[in-house]
Amino acid sequence: MHFFTPNHVLLIGACYPPSSALPSAGPDYRPNAQELSRLTYYATNRPGKIHKVGAELEKHAKTECTKALAGNPRARASLLITLAILRALAIECRRDISLLSPSLVSCLKITLDVVASDLEICARAASVFTAWCTYTDGDAIGVDTELVQNQMAVLGHFAKQCTAEVKSVDLRNRTRLVGLAAVAGVVNSEALYASFAQFKPQVSRIIRALLFHIIQSDLKMLEECTQVMKENANSVYLAELRARPPNERKAASIHAHIDGEAGPSSADVLTASLRTFFLLLQHSNAAHIGLLLQTVFESMDEQRFWGRTDQCRWFARKACEWTQYQYRYVVPSRLVERLLETQDASVSTDQQRTLTTMLTTIFTSPVPLVNLSTSDIVSNLITLVLRRVSINPDDDMLPLLVDSIGSLGTHVYYSDQIQDLASELISRLVTVEMQGSPFQEKDANDGRRSQAIRCLLAGLLDLMLAADTQHHKSDALLRSVPPSLMSNDALPPSPPIQISQRRRVSGEIWYETLSLLCDSDYAVRSDYAHTLVTYLHREIPKRGDTTDPGGARRSRPTAESSPSIQANSISLLLFGDSGTRCLHAIHAYLFMLATSTSFGTIATSSSSPAYSLNTELASLGITSTATSADVAPRQSIENTEIQPSWPSSPRRSAGPVARSRKASNAQKLLDCVSGKVSSACLASLSDHALILLVLTAIHEEVPVRGLLTGIPMLLTLDAASQLEDGADFATRQRARALKEVLTRVWLVVGRVWDCAELISLAESGLTSLNGSATLPRIAPFTPGVLRPPEEQVMFPPATEEEDEVPWSHVNAEEALSLLVSSKNVQEAAGLDRQSLLRRFTAKWTAEAALRESLERPNPNRPMAENGSPLLKLSPALMAIENMSLQSLTRSVRGVGVTDLREALEGRAGVSSPALVRPPSLSTLDHSTTFDLHSPRLVLTKTKSRPKKRAVTAGSGEVRDVLNRLGIGKPNGSSLLKASFPSLQKSDHR
Repeated sequence: MHFFTPNHVLLIGACYPPSSALPSAGPDYRPNAQELSRLTYYATNRPGKIHKVGAELEKHAKTECTKALAGNPRARASLLITLAILRALAIECRRDISLLSPSLVSCLKITLDVVASDLEICARAASVFTAWCTYTDGDAIGVDTELVQNQMAVLGHFAKQCTAEVKSVDLRNRTRLVGLAAVAGVVNSEALYASFAQFKPQVSRIIRALLFHIIQSDLKMLEECTQVMKENANSVYLAELRARPPNERKAASIHAHIDGEAGPSSADVLTASLRTFFLLLQHSNAAHIGLLLQTVFESMDEQRFWGRTDQCRWFARKACEWTQYQYRYVVPSRLVERLLETQDASVSTDQQRTLTTMLTTIFTSPVPLVNLSTSDIVSNLITLVLRRVSINPDDDMLPLLVDSIGSLGTHVYYSDQIQDLASELISRLVTVEMQGSPFQEKDANDGRRSQAIRCLLAGLLDLMLAADTQHHKSDALLRSVPPSLMSNDALPPSPPIQISQRRRVSGEIWYETLSLLCDSDYAVRSDYAHTLVTYLHREIPKRGDTTDPGGARRSRPTAESSPSIQANSISLLLFGDSGTRCLHAIHAYLFMLATSTSFGTIATSSSSPAYSLNTELASLGITSTATSADVAPRQSIENTEIQPSWPSSPRRSAGPVARSRKASNAQKLLDCVSGKVSSACLASLSDHALILLVLTAIHEEVPVRGLLTGIPMLLTLDAASQLEDGADFATRQRARALKEVLTRVWLVVGRVWDCAELISLAESGLTSLNGSATLPRIAPFTPGVLRPPEEQVMFPPATEEEDEVPWSHVNAEEALSLLVSSKNVQEAAGLDRQSLLRRFTAKWTAEAALRESLERPNPNRPMAENGSPLLKLSPALMAIENMSLQSLTRSVRGVGVTDLREALEGRAGVSSPALVRPPSLSTLDHSTTFDLHSPRLVLTKTKSRPKKRAVTAGSGEVRDVLNRLGIGKPNGSSLLKASFPSLQKSDHR
């Protein structure tokens, strides 16, 4: 017996077999079980001796590693036993694992530094490391510098083993699995997440090892291994024990090989990598996810993985899916931030293109995202679009960015989401339209401004389409071209559209874009015309319009609707809502497009403080510009109140400077409009085809309002196409094209309203063309896809005059007579023939139409002298039960909460306070609007009344007000009888 040998040294020495028996201790190489129990009992009951036990084992490890490197088999066996003793101590002393940690991690570092090539030793070391990771609380990480350095070194060794290259496939897969097992132990350990400062250094080593296997695998194997991982839910690394207390956890045992087992395959390695990546995302919070993605980007840069686009897209989708639900928003947000960091590259890189496709993949995947700021995302994407356009108008990243903008509409999380995003897009689009594009002063024809507008238009259209269908590209092909303009063989079968519960983009928001119909660049005019047609098809409110079995649009018959809906529907058709006002503006701009001698927005390079947009323009890279000339002050559209009187909205819209410039440019276009078509008109043949495209969509999609707002414009346009004596060849060309447009529009109107006489008249006019039609065919258009700029078809040169083929176009007066005589038109509009004739033949000008689009008409104005608007609108309302002439025409105010409050406070000198005091909220003080996409009626505040000072009143007034509110005893003599009982009952619910 050694009297001076410490007890812990004796206990450790007793655990080893005799030196002569060490070579035959395999293949398990385990310490003596009884002596090991004595050692663990000693350490467990004397925590103060643990550091001494660890220091002694560290000495053993140093000596044995040195000898094992020289090829000593006894030293190698002794080293394996030392590692087994360390693992047993880590498991038994789990409560005091922090005391053993420095020595244990140091032993692992020494071992892996010297004999890392021995797979069996590495597997035993991985078992020790996994046991330590299982039971440590991570408190020492970040505090003990030496421990942190050793732990990083050990993790680095195992991470290198994950990507080890060995000639033998079986040995290579075993080595990689050992490394992945150790890495999985770290992922499930508190040591990774305890110190935020040390998280990135650790996760960078882990991610580099995992991406090596994930990105380099083909998609089929990735899907198969993911399915295997889901089926084997119970991880071999016991990750589910991480949530339990340390005393209940179990550490995984790692072996290099088990006799009788076949060697692991590459699929096993990939499955282990995917499982580790899944666990890493599951255990991370928002801050961890941000750092993790940063290391992913750095690792992809280092290993040059950006070229593997499909694998990167798969990785992004799974990263978002496997992240905890409340932290998923971090993934797309970090992708956008990375794109912004690289936006100034002179040439688009694989990294930028792949990041953009990864972003689109996330937004179009079925994985829901919460807490995602879609407005910030779309604002940043718009900034990227404008920046890339300023660098290169033909940058190949632009279509990818357009797809990303549109993909934001795939998931709708609140009803106003699409409208808010559309407001942001339209606001920036108007800014680019008015302020011009970067570097425009260097080369006015460089196309940057036009390309930026076209990109934003494509993104806006894709956004609206994606909100209505999951496959927002497959069902959108040729959707914007009306069937009447396409041949039967050119129309592919379209899948059904899934209508969402979102709120449609309102007319007051879309109104800001209508000036693009008269843009100076034909590519912009063409793209916007197709976008406008899609808006008419998808978004514009269609109050009561239905489709009959024959496919023609009809207004819902009055008798089929409730009295309140009848009154409001006809009132909307007559006085207009946001959609009607938008139609007024569309017809005005179409007229200007056909007859104007000047297009586009005039901008100069001189800057003016009045047009400084500061931060916004700085972020866009656009310099402020001022108008080149001021319009003389007169009664014009520019001096009219330019802010439409629609209900105010908190959404972003174009600023006052942009609106002022838009009004100025609208006035300049009006100044260039001529009453007659002449050779000076700039509209090309392609422009006339676009006019026909838009007018056709209006009459097919919103037939009633299309008639009320469009027929007067058609008559004015017909008058403008009349030739005078001595007209030159160019003028005759334009007049002929315009008459062909009008003839085809009359044909569309006749088909929509099932007017056989009008159809026959238009078809006879087209037949007389004898195949000499001048309008070019509409090119196929895929909504939401950025296409190359379309070339316009100009009129043939006017130098060589050719014999014109005579043809009899449709006489506008005859067509109008047939239209107003149509029973379908009279029933839908609620007007007789004479009333329709008076309305359609009223004087129409583009300036007046723009005023109608800006000014909100007064619903209470009389249609005729001493007449009621409702009575003049539809005499059929007189036959409806409980709707007398008196209930329609008299003005009676309802009783509100203010009346009750003032009656309780007391007011003197008034016998019937409810009849003279304004209520706080009255149903008659609001206009009732309804939408086919909304299940309920909505009250919109139309006016406000000034508050008056209350005075003292008698006590009997309280009972009187309560009776009128329906709270007290019913009063049969009440003067406040409801004009529309059904409506008021629904409102008081």
